[in-house]
Amino acid sequence: MDNKLDQQGVFITAEIHIKDQVPLAQGIAAVRQFCADMNNEPGCSLAMALQNKTNPKQFVFWERYDDQAAFDAHFAAEHTQAFIKSALTDLKQAFDYQLLTTEG
Repeated sequence: MDNKLDQQGVFITAEIHIKDQVPLAQGIAAVRQFCADMNNEPGCSLAMALQNKTNPKQFVFWERYDDQAAFDAHFAAEHTQAFIKSALTDLKQAFDYQLLTTEG
């Protein structure tokens, strides 16, 4: 990971759930591999999954991309399309943030 977390970029927080019918171990393996793949993308300086302590099938992704082009490339990447098509998880919500600015 690059040390770019204190620089402006595209910051994404996304909540996903492993589907009820998917075995937990299979879902976790897919989430781990997806994060590893994201961390190897050019322009991605952070991709990590946080697991809910009381609902182990619920995760929050924290991601940071250098710019919109890097984020767009993430969605076009083969591993992202494969993760989506695997249908192991549901996206519950996603947020696009920026660093705090001094502007009003």
